[in-house]
Amino acid sequence: MTACAIESTAESDSGDAPRTECVITADGSYAARLALNGDCWFPERWTLDGPEPYAVPLPSHQPEEPGTEVQPMGDGRVLVRRPTDGRHVFSLLYPTGPGTGELLLGAVECPDDGTRLRMLPPAPGGERAYALAVGRDSSAVWLVAGGGFGPVRLAEIPGRCSGGVWLDREGRMLSLDRESGGRTKAVVVDLERDGEVSPLLQITADSDDRVLLADPDSGLLLIRSDAPSPGRPRLGWGVLGSTLPVRFPESLRMPDCEATPFAIQPGQVLTPESCGVALRVDGPVGSWVGVWRPAERAVRHLAAPVGWLTGAGVWSREGELRLPYTTADVPCGVARMEAPAAPATEDRGAQPMPSPAETDPPGPVATRPVPLQQAPLGGLVTK
Repeated sequence: MTACAIESTAESDSGDAPRTECVITADGSYAARLALNGDCWFPERWTLDGPEPYAVPLPSHQPEEPGTEVQPMGDGRVLVRRPTDGRHVFSLLYPTGPGTGELLLGAVECPDDGTRLRMLPPAPGGERAYALAVGRDSSAVWLVAGGGFGPVRLAEIPGRCSGGVWLDREGRMLSLDRESGGRTKAVVVDLERDGEVSPLLQITADSDDRVLLADPDSGLLLIRSDAPSPGRPRLGWGVLGSTLPVRFPESLRMPDCEATPFAIQPGQVLTPESCGVALRVDGPVGSWVGVWRPAERAVRHLAAPVGWLTGAGVWSREGELRLPYTTADVPCGVARMEAPAAPATEDRGAQPMPSPAETDPPGPVATRPVPLQQAPLGGLVTK
C-alpha cells in the first residue's frame, strides 16, 4: 500500500501539503492520530490490517499539546514528537496492561527561533522514523527512531527544504523540495551515502518543481510545477527514470479547488498509467475524494465518508481505496471504495462533482524529462 501524510494545517509557503488528521504506516497496517477527550488531547493507535479496524488510546501522564506530532511504527508503537523550549523530545508509546508505556528516545535541539522541525512521512519497513529540521540557510535530516542511540543527524543539505517523499522500498532514497536561488527544485538525498544530494526534478530553469508522491512499484511520480503556466502551479505526472516528458493533464486543473494527491495504488509494475491516484480535493463546499489514473481523461469525484480523517487513506493492490473515519457511532471505521479503471481509449467528460471542474483534453507537455538518470536510483523500475 502507498500512503502519504504531510505536515501543516494549510498549504504553507514552504510548499508542504495540507495536513492529514492521521498518519498511516507505509504498508497500511497501523495509523495514529491525536484524539480529543473533552478538552484533552491524547495519542490513539489504529490497527488496520485485521478483520475489523480498532483503536487503542495511549494517554500519557499528562495531556498532549495540540502541536504534538504522532506517527505509527511498524511494530504497533506510536512515536511522539513534543516541542518544548527550543527542543523536540521524542518518545515511543505502547499499550501495557491498563496503561501506557513510554520509552524516551532523546531530543533534537533547535535553539534558533528560525529553525522549524517536523516529522517526515513514515518510512518503508516501519522500523525507522525521520524528521526534517529547516534552518535559515540549510536543512538537516534526522533519524529520530530506530537507530538505537537516540536521534542522529544523517544529512545536512544547503538550502531550505520542504516536502518529503520516499522513492524506494528500502527507505534509503528521500526526495525533498529544496529552495535555492529563489527557485524550488526536487532533489534526492541518499541516506546511506552520507546524505549525498542529486538532482531529481528540473523541468525548466525558471520553474518551481516539487515532488508530491511516488510509487516505487510502477515508478509513478505526482508533481506540482509552474512550468506550463509560470506563477500558477499545476499538478502533473512523470515516471522515475523515464526519458518521456512530464505531463500536466487538463483534468487535474480544478477551478476554485485545490487537489492534493495522498495515495497511489501499489503493485502496478511497469504500468504507471494504470495506477489509481487518490486526491484530496478542497473546494468551496468542503473536502471530498477524487480518483484519477494517468490513462484516463477525467477525475472521478467521490463523496468522502462522514467523519473522514481528511487526506488520509491507502490503496490495496487490487484497487480498493480505504479511507479512515470516525463518528460518534463508529469511533474507528474504514470506508472501502472500489474505483475500477475506465478503458484508456474512452474519451469522457468530467463526472459530477460538488464543485465545478474542467474536462480533460490532452494536456500541455513540459519541455524536459524528469532527469532521474542523474540520481543514484539503482533497483527502481524505469520505463
